[in-house]
Amino acid sequence: MGTLPFTVALVLLLMRCAAVCLAIPKSNFTDESALLAFKKYITHDPSKSITSNWSAVTPFCHWLGVTCSARHQRVAALDLSNLDLKGTIPPHVGNLSFLVSFDLSTNSLHGNIPSELSKLQRLKSLNLSNNLLTGTIPVSLYNVTSLENLYLENNRLQGILTEQISNLSSLKKLALGSNMFSGTVPLAIFNMTSLQAVSIPLNNLSGSLQEKICNHQSKLQWLDISQNQLSGEIRSDFYNCKELEIIALDTNSFTGTIPREFGNCTKLKSLYLGGNNLKGEIPREILSPANLELLSLEFNTLRGSLPREIGLSPSLRTLYMDRINLTGTIPKEIGNCSLLEEIYLGNNSLTGTIPHEISNLHNLRVLRLGLNNMVGTIPSEIFNFTTMNMIELTRNHFSGHLPSSMGLMLPNLQEVYLSGNNLSGPIPDTICNASQLVQLILSNNSFSGFIPDCLGNLSNLQYLDFEYNVLMSRHSPSGLSFISSLTNCRTLLSLWIGKNPLHGSLPISIGNLSSSLQSFTAHNCNIQGRIPDEIGNLNNLFELNLKGNELVGAIPSTIGQLRQLQALTLAQNKLEGYIPQEICDLERLAFLYLEGNGLVGSIPDCFGNLKSIRSLILASNRFSGSIPSTLWGLQDILQVDLSSNSLNGSLPLEIRNLVVMTAMDISRNQISGAIPNSIGDLQDLVNLSLSGNRLQGIIPASFGKMVSLELLDLSGNNLSGEIPMSMQNLTHLRYFNVCFNQLHGEIPNEGPFANFSIQSFLGNNEFCGAARLQVPPCKGRNSRSSKAPGMIVLRYILPAITSTLFLLVLIVIILRCRRRNAKRQAQEDLPSLATWKRISRRELELATDGFQESNLLGTGSFGSVYKGTLPDGLNIAVKVFNLQHEAAFTSFDTECEVLRNLRHRNLVTIISSCSNLDFKALVLKFMPNLTLEKWLYSDNHCLDIVQRLNIMRDVAAALEYLHYGYIKPVVHCDLKPTNVLLDEHMVAHLSDFGIAKLLGEGDSMTQTMTLATIGYMAPGGISA
Repeated sequence: MGTLPFTVALVLLLMRCAAVCLAIPKSNFTDESALLAFKKYITHDPSKSITSNWSAVTPFCHWLGVTCSARHQRVAALDLSNLDLKGTIPPHVGNLSFLVSFDLSTNSLHGNIPSELSKLQRLKSLNLSNNLLTGTIPVSLYNVTSLENLYLENNRLQGILTEQISNLSSLKKLALGSNMFSGTVPLAIFNMTSLQAVSIPLNNLSGSLQEKICNHQSKLQWLDISQNQLSGEIRSDFYNCKELEIIALDTNSFTGTIPREFGNCTKLKSLYLGGNNLKGEIPREILSPANLELLSLEFNTLRGSLPREIGLSPSLRTLYMDRINLTGTIPKEIGNCSLLEEIYLGNNSLTGTIPHEISNLHNLRVLRLGLNNMVGTIPSEIFNFTTMNMIELTRNHFSGHLPSSMGLMLPNLQEVYLSGNNLSGPIPDTICNASQLVQLILSNNSFSGFIPDCLGNLSNLQYLDFEYNVLMSRHSPSGLSFISSLTNCRTLLSLWIGKNPLHGSLPISIGNLSSSLQSFTAHNCNIQGRIPDEIGNLNNLFELNLKGNELVGAIPSTIGQLRQLQALTLAQNKLEGYIPQEICDLERLAFLYLEGNGLVGSIPDCFGNLKSIRSLILASNRFSGSIPSTLWGLQDILQVDLSSNSLNGSLPLEIRNLVVMTAMDISRNQISGAIPNSIGDLQDLVNLSLSGNRLQGIIPASFGKMVSLELLDLSGNNLSGEIPMSMQNLTHLRYFNVCFNQLHGEIPNEGPFANFSIQSFLGNNEFCGAARLQVPPCKGRNSRSSKAPGMIVLRYILPAITSTLFLLVLIVIILRCRRRNAKRQAQEDLPSLATWKRISRRELELATDGFQESNLLGTGSFGSVYKGTLPDGLNIAVKVFNLQHEAAFTSFDTECEVLRNLRHRNLVTIISSCSNLDFKALVLKFMPNLTLEKWLYSDNHCLDIVQRLNIMRDVAAALEYLHYGYIKPVVHCDLKPTNVLLDEHMVAHLSDFGIAKLLGEGDSMTQTMTLATIGYMAPGGISA
């Protein structure tokens, strides 16, 4: 009997052990199942970190990225960051009940954040940043009170940040930047007493900043709400946040003055206030925090000078004060900031000299003082800082020489900008020791001497600009010697040496320059000899300017190999021979300047292939023959100058095809025949000169329709008849010349003719008109009155006139009613204003997969167009402007101005725009059926008669709205099939307002904006 209690105890012990053993596998099975479910939701695993490693053969605690607790062998941490995973986050992760840290950052996961994460009540750190997650933050997530770190930045999350976020009572770090959150910044965030860092930049937050955000924030160290849409004055009590080290409020719309109280944040290290609308002076108090390392105030409308108290900031490393209207001098006390690394004071109104105390800044890497009014010499000490990376002093009034030792102590120098000053003397050869140089810009000075032949040592050089100096090249039998040296610079993109007395020839080695070279300008350099055939090796060149030299021989046919070329300028040389047919292979060519040479032969018929051409200047050569008929088919051409040649033939009716032409000069040739009446269709034409030819016949009355004309010269022909009275409608005409023709009759005296003198009409037959023109009065105009004719007028003509007027009034009433109905219908068809979206740069990058080439729809000189998809599924076309071109800023502003005011169902829909200091883009509705041109000329598409009529009706409706439906008439100026886009229902939408004109308010009729056609480059981008 004594063994019975022992046996019972043993059985109970074994049962308990079995229960424990069974319980542990059950809990482990829950975790393993959740992980395997997660694996199934992964659709792309390039490194096979999960698909190959997570297997039931191996205990899950040994799986990649999984960390288990020692006691319970449950998943405590899951880290799958930086694996480029694609897929979604399954709800099963909510079953990992022992999870403390969850990191899926820097992948490509999409979908929503599962609400089941709220079940993870032990979770302390959640990092889902740098993914493609959409939707809102689940409200249930705010119930995970153990959460200390929440990182959700760089996703596509949206919605409003609610007050319930304050339930995260243990939260220390909150990072929600680069999403699409809207609404105001909830005050509840600042009631979380444990909070150390708040980062919500690059969202769509609006409203003002709460005044009392530091009442409960004894631990807050980091506050970043930059790049939102916050407004109002900065009145918050930051001085109560005693631990604050970083305050970032930049790129918002804050107004008022800079609070002095920032100076009470004794631990402050970085203060970002740039890109707002702040006014007033810089308060000296903000320079007092002893730990201040960075001060950013750029792009505000401040006033006053840089406070001398800057010398009291011993820890200061970076100073951003570009474009804030600073005046006065740079205080010498800046030399006390011995740790300074970057100084940005450009685009202000600073005067005086660079203080020599700047030589104390031995850590200086960036010095930007460009676009000021500073004078004196550049301290030589600047060129002795071994840390220096960039020197930018453009467009000041600095004088003196560059130090002979320049470059010896600059091993890290990458960028030098000294253009637009009064610097003189030689360019020291020691510059070649700065082996890291990428950009060397010394244009618009008075540098003299020889261009160093050692520039080839600068193997990283990309941009070299020596234009507008007095530089020469060392004599060499092979030609300009420094060009041969530059063949070692294999990354060279731009070489600008124009307006220097180089005196030499182009070497054959020019063909060995970098294959990446895009721009080569050597205009007005006294270059002799021939253009080497080897220039055709520069197959990425888009600009070649050799104007104003002494080049001889023929234009090499190898130029036809420069398939990327957009601008070719060989004007004012001594070139001879024919234009090579190979030039017609340059499909992207927009500007061809060959004037002032001795070229002969006929103008090639193949010029009709140059569909991108905008300016064709062939004046002052020896061309003969007739103007090729193909030239009249270049419907996008803006400027043609064929003057001072020996061209013959006549002007054809097809001249009407040049509908966007703004300037035409065919003077001093042998053109004969009549001026075609169709010339009146050129309503954008501003300057027209047909003088010095053999034209006959009358001046067509259709000239009265050429409403943009400012200059008209028909002198020196054999024109007869009278000056059409319709020309009195040309209200912009400033110059008019019909001298030495066979004209007669009355000289018009209204409109622009009231301002012309007899000098415009000399050498004709019998003119009559106003006494001020020194011609006889026109006879019989006022003396022919009698009773009989008067009775005839009253009896027969007056009733007819009355009837006609009645019909005209009736027609006007009917047309107005139709127009009113059309406008009402147009308004009904307008896209809702609710379709307007605020879209950040980050959203556009995500929508276009980082502007991948696979999404590229087209490219122009001022930007590119990409297809993209927003998180809500909306397909968009994103026009991104290339801000390296100065004119792109104007182009962006112009298109915004036009598109934001015009709304019609048959105009392309603008969804949004995105604009900041270094990025500008327009967001347009994507048209899936692309352009009308594709449907008209493609073998794979066709339109039936009904579709064609509908498209014609749509285009007509759009034009009617542009001409009559807006407060000012808008002339599109570039109507063609490629600018008619078709949506999914084959409804036509007029697009591309790059050269649209808004008429009225005294605007010049000649103002022509940049064409958006691919391959076009604005004239301002070509050196003259």
